[in-house]
Amino acid sequence: MSTHETNQENNINPLYDGQQDPQFQNPYVDIDEWRSEPVHHRYIHGGFIGTETRFSFYFPLEVNYKGRFFQPVYPVQGSENAAQFQTEGIDNKIGFAITTGSYLVETNMGGASPDVTLVYRSSAAVAKYSREKAAELFGPHRPYGYIYGGSGGGFKTISFLENTTGIWDGAVPFVIGTPMAIPNVFTARVHAMRMLKDKFPGVIDALEPGGSGDMYAGLNDEERQALEEVTRMGFPPKAWFAYQEIGDGALTVLTPAVMNMDASYFEDFWTIPGYLGADSESVASKARLQFKTIITEVVRPRKQGNSDSSSANNMGVDEAWKMLTEAKDNIPYLKVESVPEEGAYLDGAFIRVVSGEAAGLKIPLGRIDANVVTIGSAFGFFASVQSLEILKAGDEIVIDNSDYLAIQTYHRHQVPTSDYAVWDQFRDEHGEPLYPQRPFLVGPAVAFGGAGSVQSGRFQGKMIVVQTLMDESAFPWQADWYRSKVKEQLGENLDDSFRLWYVDHALHADTSSNGALDQLHIVTYVPALHQALLDLSDWVERGIAPPASTSYEVIEGQVIVPSGAADRKGIQPVIALTANGSVRAEASVGEEVHFKGMIEVPPNTGGIAAAEWDFEGKADFPVKAAIRHLNEQGSQAVVEEKHVFSKPGTYFVVLRAASNRSKSSGVYTQVPNLCRVRVVVK
Repeated sequence: MSTHETNQENNINPLYDGQQDPQFQNPYVDIDEWRSEPVHHRYIHGGFIGTETRFSFYFPLEVNYKGRFFQPVYPVQGSENAAQFQTEGIDNKIGFAITTGSYLVETNMGGASPDVTLVYRSSAAVAKYSREKAAELFGPHRPYGYIYGGSGGGFKTISFLENTTGIWDGAVPFVIGTPMAIPNVFTARVHAMRMLKDKFPGVIDALEPGGSGDMYAGLNDEERQALEEVTRMGFPPKAWFAYQEIGDGALTVLTPAVMNMDASYFEDFWTIPGYLGADSESVASKARLQFKTIITEVVRPRKQGNSDSSSANNMGVDEAWKMLTEAKDNIPYLKVESVPEEGAYLDGAFIRVVSGEAAGLKIPLGRIDANVVTIGSAFGFFASVQSLEILKAGDEIVIDNSDYLAIQTYHRHQVPTSDYAVWDQFRDEHGEPLYPQRPFLVGPAVAFGGAGSVQSGRFQGKMIVVQTLMDESAFPWQADWYRSKVKEQLGENLDDSFRLWYVDHALHADTSSNGALDQLHIVTYVPALHQALLDLSDWVERGIAPPASTSYEVIEGQVIVPSGAADRKGIQPVIALTANGSVRAEASVGEEVHFKGMIEVPPNTGGIAAAEWDFEGKADFPVKAAIRHLNEQGSQAVVEEKHVFSKPGTYFVVLRAASNRSKSSGVYTQVPNLCRVRVVVK
């Protein structure tokens, strides 16, 4: 690592203020107009001469303006117009900003560049110039500025605040990882998913209300070890309900990146003792596939071009990685003589060409349908469209899953410093690694390359971190790791500048548009994120301290919170639900079942605004609950309902409720939670 990189990692360079940066001295505006959608606002678009940096500003009417801006930071450099493609309901960034008297700032973060500092320098330049435009529109003043971003955008948000001065007054990073997150959160998860693919129904049922509570029941030793490993790494077990939806996540994209950085690992894994693949009796060796076949035809679709720009504008934290996988041109598919047996493990496999002019070419496998083999979504890391032109009938290929099997236990060979306690399971009693270690840690290099620095916990301004307790991709403990870094810097003054709020029953994605299955298990954390931005602005602008951080413990990789709202703190309501007085009830068809929910909001975080029931598992929540408040503040309430089931079966009844601090911000800050109970109808 260069001296410059080392200084950036340690955050010892002078903080960037952008005053004399020669790249950003000549801004221009090419669009300035009033728009009515998604809400009435003034739209200004432009960039900086001689650069690829572009920006969009969305200003409210002067009468509503409160002297601040919000600036979303996306996981990857992309579009300065992403907010224009998220305009439904509470996901509407433009609507939230305008409704709360703020203006919204967006930038493409400079576009692709080998200069890792460009992401925060370009974003800072855009923020500074937005203040000039605000002063032109509303008179001389310095608008307060707040950045927020999740997942990879959370890395960037933290980096921006840690490496600059005088640009932003505060930040709300959300669903954040650590410098060791990549690729390790995905490798551990995918290893467990491969091992447990037939056992998830039992695991899920054990964890549901009224279940046995023993998710290891019925597992063999290898399956138990895989589940225990990923749980101790921090994967929240209750998130397994969505195992089919979450899939392999970004690992198919990350595998080629790791191969570029640590190519020898993928040979060492199968040959050197201490690696799982070197044991011929291991689960990895038994799942290995190296299937030879012959191409009988190369089918080349007519190129249609790509007029769909929506992917470049879909910058959500759970979707942004997908835009990295899309080829810009239509690509061929192959017809082959024979295919692997049904049930072969094909996830993440590659097609290796071993004969003909294309020999040596390595291509990600898409899928196999009958005798048709398609090229996969990691296309672009290995082969260009031009190189695929030399594929011909008669070429011999090997369908090989070796590399993807190898990556799935990469985390065992990436043991970091002792502050990462989840890796203790891979250390002996002397603190030494149990497995062979790679010559360097991939995670910090990826974090540095994506954000321009590695988190230090040293920043100016104020920060509220929002993390979810069922996050399948940014394990919940990782926010506590960053809190500990901030604590090292601020000591006893931590609460003067920092909050950490956990949100229960929420996954990684920052969207409210979940499918029917998800609606019965999870809620969106977007309203909590919005409330954090408003609380942050009050903290900075008016000195009003936000609600306390969530109380929690981290035990063997799992974040454990108190059951009651007053003890848990944070800002999310807590629900306790019973069916006939228990979390599990048995009833006959036609028999009335009594449901009772107790809803409580943490102190000084508003009142209970809404509650609704879903009895039949249709995720339509057809019954609005009658809320009986138990105190004047509206922070405690009880809801009761009776229901008769007309058919036998197992039902999971869901009560969903939401609290709100301020009616003026409407649905944007209506923070939800839910609770489930089991009813067995005979």
